[in-house]
Amino acid sequence: MTEKQWLSNYPPEIPKTLNYEHIPVQEYLTRAYKKFPTKVAIHFMGKDVTYEELYESSLKFANYLQSLGVQKGDRIAIMLPNCPQGVIGYYGALYAGAIVVQTNPLYTEREISYQMKDSGAKVILALDILFPKISKVIKETELENVIITGIKDYLPFPKNMIYPFIQKKQYGFSVKVEHRGMNHLFPEIMKVAKADSINLPFDFEEDIALLQYTGGTTGFPKGVMLTHKNLISNASMCNAWLYKCKEGEESILGILPFFHVYGMTTVLILSVMLGNRMILLPKFDVETALKTIDKQKPTLFPGAPTIYIAILNHPEVQKYDLSSIVACLSGSAALPLEVQEKFEKVTGGKLVEGYGLTETSPVSHSNLIYSNVRVKGSVGIPWPDTDSAIFGIDSCDPLPPGEIGEIVVKGPQVMKGYWNRPEETEMTMRDGWLLTGDLGYMDENGFFFVVDRKKDMIIAGGYNIYPRDVEEVLYEHPAVQECVVAGVPDSYRGETVKAFIVLKEGANITEEELNKFCRENLAAFKVPRIYEFRTELPKTAVGKILRRTLIEEEKEKLKQVVNS
Repeated sequence: MTEKQWLSNYPPEIPKTLNYEHIPVQEYLTRAYKKFPTKVAIHFMGKDVTYEELYESSLKFANYLQSLGVQKGDRIAIMLPNCPQGVIGYYGALYAGAIVVQTNPLYTEREISYQMKDSGAKVILALDILFPKISKVIKETELENVIITGIKDYLPFPKNMIYPFIQKKQYGFSVKVEHRGMNHLFPEIMKVAKADSINLPFDFEEDIALLQYTGGTTGFPKGVMLTHKNLISNASMCNAWLYKCKEGEESILGILPFFHVYGMTTVLILSVMLGNRMILLPKFDVETALKTIDKQKPTLFPGAPTIYIAILNHPEVQKYDLSSIVACLSGSAALPLEVQEKFEKVTGGKLVEGYGLTETSPVSHSNLIYSNVRVKGSVGIPWPDTDSAIFGIDSCDPLPPGEIGEIVVKGPQVMKGYWNRPEETEMTMRDGWLLTGDLGYMDENGFFFVVDRKKDMIIAGGYNIYPRDVEEVLYEHPAVQECVVAGVPDSYRGETVKAFIVLKEGANITEEELNKFCRENLAAFKVPRIYEFRTELPKTAVGKILRRTLIEEEKEKLKQVVNS
């Protein structure tokens, strides 16, 4: 589609085209250090790290990696929660010319083994409690060195003395690793390594900065190759969208994990790009988050709907001052309108929904943050330099406004391709367009709407049913805290609609009452035939509800019934 209908909706403050500096991602840390050496770059559980300390520590890590034989293009895995070592490891690996492989600390041994083998990682930087898992699979991988660190390494006194006892009580064991052979201790590296600058040849267009693995909801996870250009362009677009933010004056709350590309771009890269402060939390705990916001006063809070929902439903949310929050960009799942409006009322800030994929670094669309224009259910308009259209399903023909098809995206943030998977890359990319696999439509004003994943669409009795339509209605019920709708096997209809529900604390509602509410607000064929109340729903680390996990559970139940 050549006619960009959404351009008329751009505020004049947001340029439609950006000029990207052809520099590597880590150069922004060098610049931040030169401009703001004494400014706090990271706040972590009471500990502050300045830009000078972050820069020098990153160079130390880079030089140490090179002493281990790491060369340009080698893969370095980072398996950490949000903590200073994760930031140091990330920028240090890039200074050394390596490609970062972000690895979820919750992975099982099988998942660690797969990702290490697929990426060919030579070094892994990991949390101490994960060392036993890594040790069990290391012979199956190409890992040559393991670097171990602990949360306590960057805690202030006396927290650093107390934490090992808390950790042992929590996990039932403690880990001691000696700094020798292929095992290395992060604190020892910081003592012995030199902070010498490193200059390597660099290609802005082609050099890969990151291998970010997709969730693997279908088949094995794929390594998405994101170049320096991809990451810098997307962070720059985010900066342009947040045009009221001031360099060196913002504080960004880092709840979203850095092993998810959304957290990496909006916190890890954007903070450093602007010389701002990142406030890191190693995991999401609603009470800790509330206390942190109250005390540390973040101005920006990228998150996911489940995070905002948990905060709003905390019984003592009114005790905390959340008024520092100016802007929040929600991603990873649909943002219910009720949550958006309530969160804005509680904080006084703006909360808008965006859209993107790992393959787009990750953001491609967003609603306008500083505008009063609200289009219910829309994920917004494309970001600067980003083209988007709706193609007919299984075709490359653009559809007119209002017709449902596949959302496609083209722009500088679109991935280079899948690691060692040229055939899958070719299937996903068509003439420069990324086929997202998401169904949606564009209205006459150029606002985009996500209906659902192609693979999540429910076909029941010949009707196409989009789970998001049903979920939006369920979220409107005052008793519902969280929900997800899925198609489950049905001998008569092929599939039928099932709703998995988590009620708000103290709420009490029957299946009959909820079903009556749905019938009043949905076409009959969309109304769930089955309701299941749960205390919690399975989620990814970033808070995205795992619909596919629930579907697999249902299939397994059916299989057991058939076999019994």
